[in-house]
Amino acid sequence: MAVTKASLFEEKDIQLADWAKALAHPARIAILNVLARRCTCLCGDITGELPLAQSTISQHLKVLKEAGLIQGEIDGVKVCYCLNPEVVKQLHEMLTSFTGYLSGHSDAAGCGI
Repeated sequence: MAVTKASLFEEKDIQLADWAKALAHPARIAILNVLARRCTCLCGDITGELPLAQSTISQHLKVLKEAGLIQGEIDGVKVCYCLNPEVVKQLHEMLTSFTGYLSGHSDAAGCGI
């Protein structure tokens, strides 16, 4: 029987790691910031907001969409992107829980922190 991530780790830990991987680039953080500031779906060109080529932005949008952090809908010839509020809420809850757990255990004797 093959050993898989699913058999070794809890589903919530795998999900958090997948989201962290999607967040692990400053361009993707910048894209999320743009979408959050807009508080609406952004149709068309994000290149006016970021100093990156359209092809680069498209690659990063693809990663964020695959991770579920953003949603994209086709509107004619344009794709409109916005944050996925349900997933963003789940991410917030998981990060809060995880960092709370870490900080609650960082004072353990012998930890050296």
